[in-house]
Amino acid sequence: MASSIEYDKVGKLGFGYMRLPRKGDEFDYEQINKMADAFLASGGTYFDAAYVYGGAEEAFRETVVKRHPRESFTIATKLPVGMINESRTAEDLFNTSLERLGVDYIDYYLLHGINSGGSKQAEENGAWDYITSLKEQGKVRHIGFSFHGPVNDLDEVLTKHPETEFVMLQLNYYDWERDGVHARELYEIAKRHNKPIVAMEPLLGGKLASEDSPIAELMKAKNPNASLASWGMRFIAPLENILTVTSGMSNIAQVEDNIKIYANMQPITDDEMAVIDEGVKALRAVPCIDCTSCEYCKECPAKIRIWLLISLFNDHLRHKTTTNLNGSYGWMTGGFGKAKDCTKCGICEKACPQNLPIIETIAKVSAICD
Repeated sequence: MASSIEYDKVGKLGFGYMRLPRKGDEFDYEQINKMADAFLASGGTYFDAAYVYGGAEEAFRETVVKRHPRESFTIATKLPVGMINESRTAEDLFNTSLERLGVDYIDYYLLHGINSGGSKQAEENGAWDYITSLKEQGKVRHIGFSFHGPVNDLDEVLTKHPETEFVMLQLNYYDWERDGVHARELYEIAKRHNKPIVAMEPLLGGKLASEDSPIAELMKAKNPNASLASWGMRFIAPLENILTVTSGMSNIAQVEDNIKIYANMQPITDDEMAVIDEGVKALRAVPCIDCTSCEYCKECPAKIRIWLLISLFNDHLRHKTTTNLNGSYGWMTGGFGKAKDCTKCGICEKACPQNLPIIETIAKVSAICD
């Protein structure tokens, strides 16, 4: 089934509302307003949120919906399939998103985190039928799903559900040929099914734009005037069937850099690709847990801030030292759970889109810090 999405009406840069700036525990609305305004002024239209991105839908209402005409933007948000049960229906979740967003229809509505198992769950709890009915009613303009899973699962889901109009995939040069992710193969499957692709994590949660990364020196030597982020964006955005590339921008400087990149978008050259290949090898030689700090694991019953402890453990792996480790551990766990409080319930690992060995890693943090 062909998608009715018109590529030319969606800017290639999308604004992800997952990693918004904060002042303390609250959103920095003054800065977010400037970020959203600059993005829209550049011709961007596509904003990405989700029911489970804490406060993202409400932040979008305050910074965009209340301040800009409805026809100037499109909003994508996601239905958390695993949260549907007898006491909380898909309709309840959808209506909550509408209320939070302050809109009366959603442009792009996704089933969140689908693979073959999740697709089966969505069929059993009626999520597939429900989002299709929303489109028929005009409450949703386009339906799709975000995907984290094996290659064969994506082909299976797209074959079984041709009504899917677009798919959201994690695509970046680090994951392109990485075992366990196989981003290139996932991209090719979606392309073969002729589905528009929303690319997420083009910079792997900022990892590919870090000045401390071993790839940074290589890229700066090749082109000292190009931002590190530009390499990741230029690798993904020019590919066929890419509808938009969502960037989880965290400050106005990142927005301005991305706008500059997309205003003069040029595909990666062969010489630059050689630099990326060398850099990826260097990155993979550095021991680390490939966490993107997406915070999907934040519903930990023991109130452990898992993503922070994984970051701490990565520092330990890189620097081979425990210097200052306990001091950082103290503030990361202040008022929250400690690594030793982990009950191995597995909720975090089921929620993790990267399929990380969280329980094992937290146990290692506990052995070092508790």
